[in-house]
Amino acid sequence: MSAPDLSLVLPAQAENVGVVRHALGGLAEALGMDPARIGDLKTIATEACTNAVVHAYADGQGPMEIDASRDDDSLVVTVRDHGDGIRPRADIERQSLRMGLPLIGALADSFQIGGGPGRGTVVTMRMGLSADGHEPPGAPEVETTIGAMVSMPAGSLVAPVLSRVISSFAVRADFSVDRLSDAILLGDAVAAQAPEHFPDGTAKIAVDERDGTIAVRVGPLREGAGESLLEGMRIPQIDASLERLADQIRVETEADSEHLLLELTARSG
Repeated sequence: MSAPDLSLVLPAQAENVGVVRHALGGLAEALGMDPARIGDLKTIATEACTNAVVHAYADGQGPMEIDASRDDDSLVVTVRDHGDGIRPRADIERQSLRMGLPLIGALADSFQIGGGPGRGTVVTMRMGLSADGHEPPGAPEVETTIGAMVSMPAGSLVAPVLSRVISSFAVRADFSVDRLSDAILLGDAVAAQAPEHFPDGTAKIAVDERDGTIAVRVGPLREGAGESLLEGMRIPQIDASLERLADQIRVETEADSEHLLLELTARSG
């Protein structure tokens, strides 16, 4: 089986549902999905992820995994947890429309649910890229810490997905509009240059937010790629660099690979 076009792994927490919505929306838009269908995709993703947030883990601690793959003229999305399975539970902070599986069944072209007590839950949903079933012209994995890690085939789809993920974390960190623009510019600069620097052709970019600071970690990269990425941020016409938009930016070397680390703080003024 081929690798998913997009994989996300995040803690099953309510604040991460929006990250999934934005990442899937960016991928679907880049693949040419009908705008109305993108709205439906975000809705069913919200319901499936909220199920994991509410029902999966008794102590509220555990991951949810989201895979998305293009299959002919459709996008297939799988939401998986490793918790206790669907069970009754108080739903105090739920972000969904409270319609769960019936709503997924109404909006998705098809869906399946699997798992059981002690085996977690897997919800697989298929959405056509266009409302009439005709394929428009026009394929990315994320591990977890506190935030998310985007891992996808290096290529043109990295930029739209990464910008949506960074935007979600920037909003969570209460960035101003100007600071949000800085974060997206840096993300776009990395996405534009990075594909050639990943040794296995897979872009891996971790994004985290703590105490108003967004941290972006790119890599592992080929030897020398970190400095190459920094050099690519230069704007010779005005003798400046996008590097100045970050509060911190550095290259770390581990064994025979490198990581580029950027930090942006929601500073005022």
